[in-house]
Amino acid sequence: MKEEKRLDLVIIGSGPSGLTAAIYAARSRLDFIVLEDDLIGGQIRSTYVVENYPGFLSIGGQELVDKMYEQAIKAGANIDEFDPIISVRLTEEEKVVETENYIYKPEAVIIATGSKYRSLPIPEESTYHGNGIHHCELCDGEMYDGKDIVVVGGGNSAVEGAMFLSKYGKTVTIVHQFDTLQAEKRLQEELFRNKKIKIIWDSEVRHALGESRLESLQIENIKTKEVTNIKADGVFAYIGMIPKTELFKEYVKLNVWGYIEAGETTETNVKGVFVAGDVRSKIIRQLTTATADGTVAALMAERYIVEKRRNK
Repeated sequence: MKEEKRLDLVIIGSGPSGLTAAIYAARSRLDFIVLEDDLIGGQIRSTYVVENYPGFLSIGGQELVDKMYEQAIKAGANIDEFDPIISVRLTEEEKVVETENYIYKPEAVIIATGSKYRSLPIPEESTYHGNGIHHCELCDGEMYDGKDIVVVGGGNSAVEGAMFLSKYGKTVTIVHQFDTLQAEKRLQEELFRNKKIKIIWDSEVRHALGESRLESLQIENIKTKEVTNIKADGVFAYIGMIPKTELFKEYVKLNVWGYIEAGETTETNVKGVFVAGDVRSKIIRQLTTATADGTVAALMAERYIVEKRRNK
């Protein structure tokens, strides 16, 4: 029989929005826990450099996350990163979060689970995943020192990844489905100055090829339909994100892309359930908007808890 714990608040996720919510929840003297089944810090941890977060001209993603984590702990946050969630039940009347070890029954919940990288839509993705096909240049880039590297995508993550990987790769080739990049202009300018990086436009990956290891990619020009093979020892794919909402879809309202719907108060369609960060349906997803969500969610959760007790 699992031990039941009654708390004011459960925060699910420890990315920038979850850690920010934890800082504010601790300062509000709420009895709460942060649950995380992956690395603390979310996607920002794998960002090579952050140059658009107020207060820092330039800082590594991991260093910034470590500072947030330290601040949350010093404020009094309780963070458990080794107890995966099995199931949730989220209604106005009752909120239950069951992990492998405990059953939590909080007054309020903040969902800050973020998103995960979208897999390459090719038949061989599972065969080479983690062994030829990757999503984190900081984690796996050094494996391809002196090798031929391919980056798939054209947004900020792809451009930043390509520039970082150019430190290791003999060659770095970007394969992009459009004829222009979607990354910020400043990043594009820096990329175009890097003589080690070339771009193949209007093309998509169709197959990963190789016997005992990845050796090449089959790509197709979507305009001319020409199919060619390019050498690739390692592939880093940055083709979008998928919100991590599978646990909650039975209870909270999702938009057509799977993001949780909530307005500026961050409260979902279920009273007492709030959402923060990249998992929330919104126009702009940036580090600063994630921390803003975390702030609002924690303060609104505290207000909800106080008003609920006052009305009992």
